Amino acid sequence: MGALRTVITIFFILICIALTVLVLMQEGKSAGLGSISGAAETYWGKNKGRSMEGLLVKLTKVLSVLFMVIAAILNLNVF
Repeated sequence: MGALRTVITIFFILICIALTVLVLMQEGKSAGLGSISGAAETYWGKNKGRSMEGLLVKLTKVLSVLFMVIAAILNLNVF
């Protein structure tokens, strides 16, 4: 069981590193607010879910859920 805990811990560390990199790669919420009125809706603004930024947001959500689940599993002291 000690080997399984070691493997899960290594996987947890890799998720932590990947999550940190993904958060740092994302743009801030205030980026792209060139006009005060907000009427300048562009193609990239409408299709943000299909862009690279949308992919980064989805990956961040998935990795954050994995982070919480693995943290809870490691805290159970079953292994």
